[in-house]
Amino acid sequence: MSKRPATEALDELAANSPLPKKSRVDDYTKSVKELSLDEKTADEQGDAPAPAAEEQEYQNGNRNSPNQEDQDESDDDEEEAEEEKAPIRQSAPTEGYDDLYLDTIDRNVLDFDFEKLCSISLSNINVYACLVCGKYFQGRGPKSHAYFHALDEDHHVFINMSTQKVYVLPEGYEVQSKSLDDIKYVSDPRYTKAEVLTFDRTPRTSFALSGKEYRPGFVGMNNIKENDYLNVIVQALSHVSPLRNYFLLTDFSKSPANELVKRTSILFRKIWNPRAFKSHVSPHELLQEISLRSNKRFTLSAQSDPVDFLSWYLNNLHLGLGGSKTRPQSSPIQHIFQGKLKLESQEIQTKNDTLADRLRFEDSSVINVSSSRFLLLTLDLPAAPLFQDEQERNIIPQVPLTTILAKYNGLTSQELNSQRRRYRLQHPLPPFLMFHIKRFSKNKFVSERNPTIVTFDAKNLDMSPYVEPSADHSSGEPIWYDLVANVVHEAVRMKEDVADSGEERKTWKVQLRDKATDEWVVTQDLFVENIRSELLYLAESYLQIWERRKTPIAAKGK
Repeated sequence: MSKRPATEALDELAANSPLPKKSRVDDYTKSVKELSLDEKTADEQGDAPAPAAEEQEYQNGNRNSPNQEDQDESDDDEEEAEEEKAPIRQSAPTEGYDDLYLDTIDRNVLDFDFEKLCSISLSNINVYACLVCGKYFQGRGPKSHAYFHALDEDHHVFINMSTQKVYVLPEGYEVQSKSLDDIKYVSDPRYTKAEVLTFDRTPRTSFALSGKEYRPGFVGMNNIKENDYLNVIVQALSHVSPLRNYFLLTDFSKSPANELVKRTSILFRKIWNPRAFKSHVSPHELLQEISLRSNKRFTLSAQSDPVDFLSWYLNNLHLGLGGSKTRPQSSPIQHIFQGKLKLESQEIQTKNDTLADRLRFEDSSVINVSSSRFLLLTLDLPAAPLFQDEQERNIIPQVPLTTILAKYNGLTSQELNSQRRRYRLQHPLPPFLMFHIKRFSKNKFVSERNPTIVTFDAKNLDMSPYVEPSADHSSGEPIWYDLVANVVHEAVRMKEDVADSGEERKTWKVQLRDKATDEWVVTQDLFVENIRSELLYLAESYLQIWERRKTPIAAKGK
């Protein structure tokens, strides 16, 4: 076909020439308008044209139109795409369902004393506790362990152990109900200054969920295996008022303190919790941190010496609270316990006595004077008797506390490493004094225990004879101290059927004074009972904590 000259019109061409796009669209629009006009005319006349058989089936629902099939296929594709997306998360509960799932919470199984580790991944990051079964799980996202636990076990309420916020899973919204405040308080107790000041002034009793009565501050502590040496030290330190108040009122969650300080604070706050679900606490969380920091020197599965642990514990708390190794009085630990000691030492010289043909020992004329700081004072017991009495019974000797304190009067000397040493306390004395009564001694063959009983009065210990006179303190003025805590040792035979068995197991108790009622309580693991003050010294005292009296002699019955 020859090309059309530009001068010829398009209409003059042959009929089979293709129409332009605009012409085809116009014809289609025109035909549609004519068809709709015919249908409208038929409706007005009441003679609607019968639809085709195939379209009649579409309208009756017997078959799906091609357009409907395409729509169904697109809907299936959309559903598959929605399934691949993340589940829908709610920022708030549905209206009218604010307390959904809260009735499934079981407070009897909640125990927040154990270390915050996910029970599946063993991670300590972003840990949530299930309030239905009490287990720990990590995270709350759609692929987290807590999310799958909610779907598998139908447990839906979780609390974040760091922020104390409660969430419902799998929906993911936060619960704002006030009915959960008691759980948040048990998980992380908080106190005001006014509440803390009443601990030593107002007698208080509380009740656990089981109905058991207990006194806040005087609760049992779980002995997981062999950690009673730690329990007695923590119980004793929790009754040192300045230290207790500091850990109860300071918020360490926002401070750069180390984990040991934070876990100590949490345990102290739980010991004094007046709204606890149980009448005892567990030191498991603190024990795990102590085992890690001490390179397993102190663990829950092996018995250790309470004084060794106390020395390590106080020094690490001192460093964790920002204390210095060289600068004194740089932490609350040193402000409470650290004192100053004067030490005089003389060399013991040996000389040959040619006349008597023997060695002669003489003290050097040079006396070296130095001073050192201490956290606790060691008291030496006199040697135990070797023989039995007239009735063929073992003698249990007794010695007054003031007698063994004479070591620090500046006159009594001791020989050590070819030196003669004398000790004297210097003013001012610390607010709290700790005495370590040395009962155990080791040699190459065996470890021996001295069963000597130390007698003392729980009040009115005058420390002035052991303090060097100074300008701030005259020699005649008394310095009164009252007993706060007394850690005692009890030997238990390993074999009950053997009368003379030398195998003994060490167990530890602590005697605590309730300042609000002026009563004494003895605590051993989970057992807490009252004891008369006159019977305190009958046990083998091992560690004592004394508090300096602020007012001169104004106690009850004096």
